[in-house]
Amino acid sequence: MDRLSLVGLLIAFGGILGGQLLEGGSVDILFQGAAFLIVCGGTLGAVMLQSSLKVFVTGIKMASWVFFAPKLSPQKLVSQITAWSSLARKDGILALESQVTVNRDPFVRKGLQMLVDGNSAEKIRDVLEIENHTHESFYFQSARVWESAAGYSPTIGILGAVLGLVHIMQNLSEPSKLGAGIAVAFISTIYGVGLANLVYLPIAAKLKLLINQQMVMREILVDGLIAIASGENPRYIESKLQGYIS
Repeated sequence: MDRLSLVGLLIAFGGILGGQLLEGGSVDILFQGAAFLIVCGGTLGAVMLQSSLKVFVTGIKMASWVFFAPKLSPQKLVSQITAWSSLARKDGILALESQVTVNRDPFVRKGLQMLVDGNSAEKIRDVLEIENHTHESFYFQSARVWESAAGYSPTIGILGAVLGLVHIMQNLSEPSKLGAGIAVAFISTIYGVGLANLVYLPIAAKLKLLINQQMVMREILVDGLIAIASGENPRYIESKLQGYIS
């Protein structure tokens, strides 16, 4: 679990709630069901309207990466590729055929299969880079679901504020109902701006960071397979791929 993300989220909301208490305000006033429904429901609907089903569902599922990110080990991958290059140099490219079935990652299997099939380095690069571009484009679109939510949320919050003011105007003759309308008006704006800047934008940024890390892993693999196909020395391959690791 990514503890930094959890701590950051707690600090963000804790700071706002703590500030409210220090100012002598009540925390209870911040919890308004009507405001929450307006902001979250309106934002959700707007994001769904602009997205395809596959992109939307993937983007929602990817939110779990913020706390449970996919495990990536560039050093382990470099060591694996170096071992493949040593095996290929010793026993020939066909010796890598056994590695195709033991790998679960479809991208790794595809690259190894192309290598075993005797494709040139140029062909391997062409095919794998096209797949990399498609993969990167799709997952960045999915991450932008959260960016879009951050764009719509403050505006929907303002809409909620206007609705609250309309409610107030309709009940000027009944002072007892004015308080609820004022609360919805201002809390809607707080929800819209708060969720955009404390939740949606940070999630989008974190997802983009993780996608970039995944793409580095894929680039390591592509460069490694191309080097093996070109018959490069295993020590040279390892030295070259270590450049990806900071």
